[in-house]
Amino acid sequence: MKFEPSLSDRSQWSIGEGCSMTKVLNVLSTKTAFQVLRELFFGTVRFDDFVDRTESSAPAVSRALKQLETAGIVAREPYQEPGQRARDRYRLTNAGEDLLPAFLSLVQWGDKHLHDGPPPLVFEEAGRALAVQVAPADAAARTRSDDITVRRPGR
Repeated sequence: MKFEPSLSDRSQWSIGEGCSMTKVLNVLSTKTAFQVLRELFFGTVRFDDFVDRTESSAPAVSRALKQLETAGIVAREPYQEPGQRARDRYRLTNAGEDLLPAFLSLVQWGDKHLHDGPPPLVFEEAGRALAVQVAPADAAARTRSDDITVRRPGR
């Protein structure tokens, strides 16, 4: 990435605690949180299913769900099946849905760089494989990191 002139000397400025990446990592700070997010995208809604499908302990899943709920990524909704006690089910909020490109990007990177052979899952829309790329908001052309200029807002 290239920086606008006022940002070119990295020793003169720091994002510090305002870094969005750091904030995201604080929310998605555990493997279980990422696995719970994966399961939410795959349609899992019940606590016991999160435990089974993430192969994590119930306390770890509970902590991850609470952390995601506090961050506004997940919403909890009570439900009760006939003859059963009241329980909660979980769903992605709009903020959670906005994580879909990041989620798919991590999967795509893992398929390319960490997985031997064909990927375990293929993501498609209307029969066409999905790929996450960085591109200008108004174009479909691929953008690479050295094509990006970093600047301060409002300039």
